[in-house]
Amino acid sequence: MTAADTDILVARLRAAGCVFAEDEAALLLGAAGDADHLEALVAQRIAGFPLEHLLGWAEFRGLRVAVAPGVFVPRQRTGFLVEQAVTLARALGRSVVALDMCCGCGALGLAFTKELTRHGIRVELTATDIEPAAIVCARENLAPVAAHVVEGDLFDAVPANLLGRVDVILANTPYVPSDHIRDMPPEARDHEPRRALDGGADGLDVLRRIAAVAADWLAPGGHLLVEESEEQAPVAAEIMRAHHLAARIVECEDMGATVVIGTRPPNFATDLR
Repeated sequence: MTAADTDILVARLRAAGCVFAEDEAALLLGAAGDADHLEALVAQRIAGFPLEHLLGWAEFRGLRVAVAPGVFVPRQRTGFLVEQAVTLARALGRSVVALDMCCGCGALGLAFTKELTRHGIRVELTATDIEPAAIVCARENLAPVAAHVVEGDLFDAVPANLLGRVDVILANTPYVPSDHIRDMPPEARDHEPRRALDGGADGLDVLRRIAAVAADWLAPGGHLLVEESEEQAPVAAEIMRAHHLAARIVECEDMGATVVIGTRPPNFATDLR
């Protein structure tokens, strides 16, 4: 492809609303086997298909993770949740039992495990999701870290032997209010599973279900981390507190990320007597 052809490709992508048109053009050129394949990819991208679904992978915290049509694409801002989880896990000073809840393609659990491994910390990771297509990707992505990947609705499929043993729960829950789904970009609204986006009337339905039992699954001093919007975070923190978790909110302005952290008190069982 000539430089002029590349310029035309970039212009087509920019006209379709692709903010990083030059980068996307380079990625599509790299993925295309020939001119016909390239045109098919470009046509799908212009029609609103997620770039990551067309490439078959997404970049997350320096890792290339496999994604496929019908699978939620990990957002870059969610890397802040992983960063917070790694910091908390390192403070334990020992091996870690972790649960990647609503794992999607497994990007969070993979990044968390690899980053801790670089610090000499062993991670026993379990990942779970309700979407079959996501489970296929998660099993591929998490095989190198020997994670146990299970399909099911939240804790339903989590092995019972993890009760009271989990040090960190990373929960990338759906948190878009149902009435706001229609306002999302078409590449998310039309191509990612509704269950990965729709958090109910106020966006916090799934968090409520997790928080209701999280203290039973967490080890004393263990942490539940969820991403929410800035507006939702105070309510999310109160939900956690109502279920015996000490909650705090952390934010990253640069990434536009808000994470709510709920911690099981060491004396949780005593508090419930």
